[in-house]
Amino acid sequence: MSEPALSCVELEPPQAANATVIWLHGLGADGHDFEPVVPQLRQLGAERTRFVFPHAPRIPVTINQGYVMRAWYDIIAPSIDARPDAAGIRRSQGQLLALIEREEARSMPAERIVVAGFSQGGVIALHTALRYPRRLAGIMALSTYLPLADDLAREVSQANQHLPVFMGHGLDDPLVPLGLAEQARSQLTAFGAQVEWHSYPMPHSVCAEEIANIGTWLNRVLPPEPG
Repeated sequence: MSEPALSCVELEPPQAANATVIWLHGLGADGHDFEPVVPQLRQLGAERTRFVFPHAPRIPVTINQGYVMRAWYDIIAPSIDARPDAAGIRRSQGQLLALIEREEARSMPAERIVVAGFSQGGVIALHTALRYPRRLAGIMALSTYLPLADDLAREVSQANQHLPVFMGHGLDDPLVPLGLAEQARSQLTAFGAQVEWHSYPMPHSVCAEEIANIGTWLNRVLPPEPG
């Protein structure tokens, strides 16, 4: 049985879109979380990019005493890389797949689609895009890590094995330890991904320097098209 379609915040460009960024928020946030960065990214070159910000489902989160909140999967143990919620991750993978396929159905070529995510959203972005059967433009993995890496070794798509990946992480991140992100970088590089790594003097967040670097990276993986 398929999962229900995710509701999304969608920001269309002034002209017809020729690229799409699907951007997943972190635990407890919603699709409005990264909406404020879009004007900055448009000024940096993403004038014709459609931004799609899905809302995660509301589920009980074990580490937060079962409190129901927006989450892409459950966090079961105090150490986020222990006992990963494989079923929840794969459920969200199916929902993100549906959004990518919807963009293709709207005549957006897969190679003009970037899949992005922050924290939990970055986990789902990496998990899904690296398994997607058609070549995508790239992955933006912000303040995140890579559970189920052993499964990825068996499941990685040849089309996206060498995908460009932007990774940004805070040096003072108390929620996703820097070491987990560095481990993910090494694992992705071993699979053949083209990882561009950035670290910043910040906690579990984004900063102005990171947004500027994202703008530069987006211009490279989604170069302007004529017309």
